Amino acid sequence: MKAALIQLNSGDDPAANLPVTEALVNAAADGGAGFILTPEVTNCVSSSRARQEDVLTLEGEDITLAALRDLATQRGIWLLIGSLAIKTGDADGRFANRSYLIAPDGRTVARYDKIHMFDVTISESESYRESAGYRPGTQAVLAKTPFGALGMTICYDLRFPHLYRNLAQRGGQILSIPSAFSPVTGAAHWHTLLRARAIETGAYVLAAAQTGPHAASQGKPRQTYGHSLAVSPWGEVLADGGEGPGVIYVDLDMAEVTLARQRIPALTHDPEFGGP
Repeated sequence: MKAALIQLNSGDDPAANLPVTEALVNAAADGGAGFILTPEVTNCVSSSRARQEDVLTLEGEDITLAALRDLATQRGIWLLIGSLAIKTGDADGRFANRSYLIAPDGRTVARYDKIHMFDVTISESESYRESAGYRPGTQAVLAKTPFGALGMTICYDLRFPHLYRNLAQRGGQILSIPSAFSPVTGAAHWHTLLRARAIETGAYVLAAAQTGPHAASQGKPRQTYGHSLAVSPWGEVLADGGEGPGVIYVDLDMAEVTLARQRIPALTHDPEFGGP
């Protein structure tokens, strides 16, 4: 299966972002990709709760989801919408950061709500409290496709290796990690963490990313790291999206997953132990 990772520079206007996303998905399909992945918050990158409240919708009304489901049908592709920021109707007003796997007939095969919230202070000028605006998910998701079993995760999940081990031990062969990574932590940790998750699980890691700076009509403009990455089950970087919007390609061969896990069968080497 030929896969393509879309790197976006989404702003805080979903209507303006959509044609750019559609154009890159079409370009990836024209390039022969049968499985196409977009980044985290494909529809809207914003640090303003007020702006999000104005432009986000419930899932059934989201223009990006509807349009990309139609596009998957038109192009006959599997499409992993890395995530959309979606209203939930929860009493506290928090949104969901939700990933969608769309089949070639337009069906939503699987949904995953980001479990780990990015609540960090990176420096005096850069801090995030994702849990203030988004409610965390509670369920890991493994989706079956004709080309392999896909473990669905999002961005900050990357730092919690037990999630990926769980997905791999239950059959996951491909791990999706769509992201909007901070430039500071991206430069320090992005490549290392993605390669580590691939090595630990013997799985393909596909991480489509946002790249900044991002246009903002309200609130503090965000910047993201870019460098969408495809990593082999042996930990080799197969493709790197660099710093601009665009498309990168990778050929997925599940025989490589089998080989990596035969060479280092660590997923089967979990003895029980006590302490500390």
